[in-house]
Amino acid sequence: MNYGPFSKENRWLLPEGVEEVLPPDAARVERLRRALLDAFDGWGYELVMPPTIEFLESLLTGAGHDLDLQTFKLTDQLSGRMMGVRADMTPQAARIDAHKLRRESPTRLCYIGTVLQSRPEGPATSRNPIQIGCELFGHAGVEADIEVVSLMLETLRVAGIGTCHLDLGHVGIFRGLAADAGLNADAENRLWDALQRKAVTEIDEILGALEISAVQRRMLRSLAELSGGVEVLDEANRVLAEAPETVQEAMRALWSIATSLERRQPEVALHFDLGELRGYAYHTGAVFAAFVPGHGEEVARGGRYDQIGRVFGRPRPATGFSADLKTLMVLGETGAAAAPTQGVIQAPWGDDAGLLNAVRALRDAGERVVWLMPGQSSVAGADRELIQQQGQWRVEPL
Repeated sequence: MNYGPFSKENRWLLPEGVEEVLPPDAARVERLRRALLDAFDGWGYELVMPPTIEFLESLLTGAGHDLDLQTFKLTDQLSGRMMGVRADMTPQAARIDAHKLRRESPTRLCYIGTVLQSRPEGPATSRNPIQIGCELFGHAGVEADIEVVSLMLETLRVAGIGTCHLDLGHVGIFRGLAADAGLNADAENRLWDALQRKAVTEIDEILGALEISAVQRRMLRSLAELSGGVEVLDEANRVLAEAPETVQEAMRALWSIATSLERRQPEVALHFDLGELRGYAYHTGAVFAAFVPGHGEEVARGGRYDQIGRVFGRPRPATGFSADLKTLMVLGETGAAAAPTQGVIQAPWGDDAGLLNAVRALRDAGERVVWLMPGQSSVAGADRELIQQQGQWRVEPL
């Protein structure tokens, strides 16, 4: 049947890309949420719960044009100011660190909550993901990046996701080369876009039209091909030997991160792509993303985004990661996300004191006990029942 847009028959439909979680998956999501919060707490990350809506100026701080397009906007009826429904919780965590907490020492924050996006980020992604994330504020060294990447990988392990590979890059390499070549904003943006698509012919055309040296042209073009295993860093050191110090510093940071991760996470395959510039307008340093076999989209991502707190009067170095809890639940078939083996005990409806005490004791012991409503013959999923025998209430198999 062809339902019209306002048909009575299709009032149950949800907007495209918006989904709900039903039993038993909702229970799996909740178990995973609890397990991840416990894991984050074990690493010293404190939970924050930002509001779903904020004034737009705060919500889009430092986030760039992409997040602006992703944000649903509305007018606050009390103040007349523009507000936004959060599409990403990272700027909110930065606001809390810079303006609310105002600590001098490094601050570790975590969050879990639903965000809403005006359009899906990929062909199979949700517009209302349950975003989880961790942010480390106040430390500019690679040690903070290493900790955050390690915690991102631990998040996947807790979710029951085994095999994964990690993509690593550094936006400082392209940014430093572009600044050294004196590229204007238009040329930089066009070259960035072509690099993301690995469009070598287009890259050559853009670079050929620029008045830059042959060395600068060669180094910028090389970014499209510098991808692969750790050997790529050796090749990059050779190809970018004449790059400015900002680029050399970014390369040293990548080396440090790679060396540490090989010791800490030897089972994780590392992949480097110096032309991958996800979140270029937003990130300022190392960027990273985790992928699992058979799933085309990244399952977790993050990077360094220093100075985001400047608009709140307190610039701080920062790095963090985020992921969609629902995606982790779907991909994680073991561990905390797995369905429990516990069954269901059905109990007859009644006010007998012995029955009430028996049901209470079973629930206190962690059992799931469901009342049979009058006229109901069985409870869905029940494998045992509470029956009275010789004046005592006992659990017997069905």
